[in-house]
Amino acid sequence: MVRLGLSAAIFAALARWSPDTAADSNSGIDGPDPTLLAAAALFVVAALTDAADGYLARKWNAITRFGRVMDPFADKVLVLGALVLLAGPAFSVEGRSIAGFTGWMVVLILARELLVTSLRGLAEAGGTDASANWAGKAKMILQSVAVPGVILLLGTLPIDRATPINAGLAWATTIVTVFSAWPYIANAIRPTPSADPQPAHRAGDEPTET
Repeated sequence: MVRLGLSAAIFAALARWSPDTAADSNSGIDGPDPTLLAAAALFVVAALTDAADGYLARKWNAITRFGRVMDPFADKVLVLGALVLLAGPAFSVEGRSIAGFTGWMVVLILARELLVTSLRGLAEAGGTDASANWAGKAKMILQSVAVPGVILLLGTLPIDRATPINAGLAWATTIVTVFSAWPYIANAIRPTPSADPQPAHRAGDEPTET
């Protein structure tokens, strides 16, 4: 719940920022921007709560169904909400994304999250443990580094210097996120073992008891 509250504060900071307002501030667009620095710091704190709640849940034996749902939900709200805003018009100068993330990248990332969430739900319904695997954890770590990194670069470097670095981070994040779905897809397309059919009784056979 703390992570969701921090997400709302981050979204508010990103939504009110624009290159024009930054250029009009005392720091200037080439200097540290307090709004973006605050957003980056809040994102790091929110990401740390992801590790903290997992540790505390295991330590206190407080793993619940509600927590198993809300933990990934809060992660997705935090990351996807930030990406939607970073790909928006506020972070575009002369038609070019200064945050690196474009609309089609966010669509791919969102599609991956929806697909994996659905596959994990089916697996859980079938009694299979569908906890995040190494690929999903690597994806989350990269996203938790790339998103605040992009915000921090925009808040501390001139736009012409931050943009190419952000583009590299955005491409790396998109590629890793998309390919991290493969283990879940491979598990879903694996044939499900079925019970051996019972042999049909022939006429005149007496049923046997076991």
